[in-house]
Amino acid sequence: MRSARSIESATRQSPAVAGVDVGGEKKQCDLVILRGRMVVCRQERIAPEAVPALCLAHDVVAVGVDAPSLWWTGSGRRAAEQALARERISCFPTPSREQAVASTSGFFDWMFMGERVYRALADAYPLLTDARYAGGRTSFETYPYAITCAMLGKAVASAKQKRNQRRQLLERLGIDVSTLKSVDARDATLCALTAQYVIDGNAHAYGDAEGGYIRVPIVSETIVLDAP
Repeated sequence: MRSARSIESATRQSPAVAGVDVGGEKKQCDLVILRGRMVVCRQERIAPEAVPALCLAHDVVAVGVDAPSLWWTGSGRRAAEQALARERISCFPTPSREQAVASTSGFFDWMFMGERVYRALADAYPLLTDARYAGGRTSFETYPYAITCAMLGKAVASAKQKRNQRRQLLERLGIDVSTLKSVDARDATLCALTAQYVIDGNAHAYGDAEGGYIRVPIVSETIVLDAP
């Protein structure tokens, strides 16, 4: 069995990774930074423009963002969304920016917040536009429901049960959820975990360069949770 000291040393040596859960104008962003399985930073309701400095302060390597990385101007849906749909993983279609601006429902506010996140990160954490990570600081698009499907299996993952399911999943992965009180904080943590998979070369990139990639962990076997 590893000693507490060796576990602490391994945690210090692990690269820091971050996840951002994006909301509307009122909620703004939840940010979680992990080093190994330790939560080293947890912020809620912060502006997108505050994210890069916090990531740099913790020497973060990669940032996973739960929001579309670009607006879609092509026909149909983005290739990434089509690929997820073929695997029966539902997600919201990404509109063009003009369509989002014209909407009066307010539904797309979170996508505009996501646009601000990627813009804020662009200098320090440029968007990963290739299918594979090749080193250096970067940001990328991910999707907590797809992450949960990958880790638990599509037959088990449930958006309706996400509050308890995602808490249990994080606990199974060795993460202290005591400070992760909200679903948004847990989703940001799943995005950060995916960043670790990305830099380790263990993530699948759905989509293509034109429509952008949605990155999801590749796991050797699904995680089993306690029965509800």
